[in-house]
Amino acid sequence: MAGLFSRIISLGKSEAHSVVDKLEDPIKMTEQGIRDLKKDMEESMRSLAQVKSIAIRMRNEAENNKKQAADYEKKAMALLQRAESGAMEMGEAERLATEALSRKEDAGKNSIRISQELVNQEKMTNQLQRNVDKLRTTIQRYETDLVTLRARAKTAAATKKLNQQIANVDSGGTLAMLEKMKARVEEDESLASAYGDIADANTSVDDQINKALSSGAPLPGASDSLAQLKAKMGIGS
Repeated sequence: MAGLFSRIISLGKSEAHSVVDKLEDPIKMTEQGIRDLKKDMEESMRSLAQVKSIAIRMRNEAENNKKQAADYEKKAMALLQRAESGAMEMGEAERLATEALSRKEDAGKNSIRISQELVNQEKMTNQLQRNVDKLRTTIQRYETDLVTLRARAKTAAATKKLNQQIANVDSGGTLAMLEKMKARVEEDESLASAYGDIADANTSVDDQINKALSSGAPLPGASDSLAQLKAKMGIGS
């Protein structure tokens, strides 16, 4: 089973890092690695089934030999009992009983031998089962990591795109454009003020007087003006 996890071990070797450095898609690499591990899993499951099948046959064979041994002993006892009861000659009964006991001994030895081999077979089965369980756990962990990796890759791609967009913005050009617009506005404001001054300069004196008076108190009436003028001249009312 040493080669069963070769792909798992290879993921941590420098060769895998060098492949990543060559800009190959790590998600696709992980997906391929999981597919390879699942193939190994299928092969190991078939091997485990075969090993368990052998163990089951050996267990059944050992049990059958044990039963045969007990059965031959019963037959030997039955033969002696028949001879004792006079149903058959004692010599013939002893001969057949001896054959039955010989076969009982062979069956007993086979049962013991197979049982001993079964112990080793079951150890191999248990070891293979542990390896399969470990491989299954590894695949499940890798599949969980793949989900996380996909999410991280999407986030990284979006962040990278946003950062590239921000980095590609010409901050100096934008600032220059704003300064130019500010200067244009100030220029328009100055021109507006200059045109106002020119407009004021083109106004007649009468317009200026009327404008000044219109913004102050109302003009006195004609009668008031006449009274003031007569007072100034010393003419009585």
